[in-house]
Amino acid sequence: MRRESELYAPLKRYLEGQGYEVKGEVGAADIVARRGDEEPVIVELKLRITLSLYHQAAARMTLSDLVYIAVPRPGGASARRVMKDNKALCRRIGLGFITVREDGLVEVHCDPGGAAPRRNGKKRDRLLREFERLRGDPNDGGATRYGIVTGYRQDALACATYLASVGAEKGSIVAKATGVAKATEIMRRNAYGWFEKVETGVYALTETGRKGLADWGHSLETPERETG
Repeated sequence: MRRESELYAPLKRYLEGQGYEVKGEVGAADIVARRGDEEPVIVELKLRITLSLYHQAAARMTLSDLVYIAVPRPGGASARRVMKDNKALCRRIGLGFITVREDGLVEVHCDPGGAAPRRNGKKRDRLLREFERLRGDPNDGGATRYGIVTGYRQDALACATYLASVGAEKGSIVAKATGVAKATEIMRRNAYGWFEKVETGVYALTETGRKGLADWGHSLETPERETG
């Protein structure tokens, strides 16, 4: 495996098979999975086991008690020792440990448990709000060609898509038509240079905005990508 995104599809299939809804690149987390009102599962991905992977996973332990690291299954003469040492370390610090084989088989070697850092409730709530805000699953556990798709960008894209079809329009009408409650604020803030104010409360799409639609428009597709 040469990219972290290649780990995402088999992990998503595995978690969905357990009854979870799964999305990639939610806030700072590589994968977030939810099943009803249960504690969210967070998975951090890397192509090999590194200290930075453990650092990232430890940071996510302030958001949930169910944090895993996931890597391609090690090969070579030292594989057995690598697996043993890292399972022991994960158990010691309370992380779950997952490997993914080249054929896509997901193996859970240990589940989270034991002592964990104190949870940061505000950051956890922010993570779950971003999960709910994202339309579909646009990131596949990694950045797109142009970067990470956030809920804010999707809202801006919804506004841009509407303006592209109808022309300049009042923010209140854009909000009602798109379901983006903060449409006026997003267009006024104009974080991506996609909008221009033509009169009080009325906004139009810029040429930069049309390019943004061409580059990012796919992320508004509501059906989630197939992972097979």
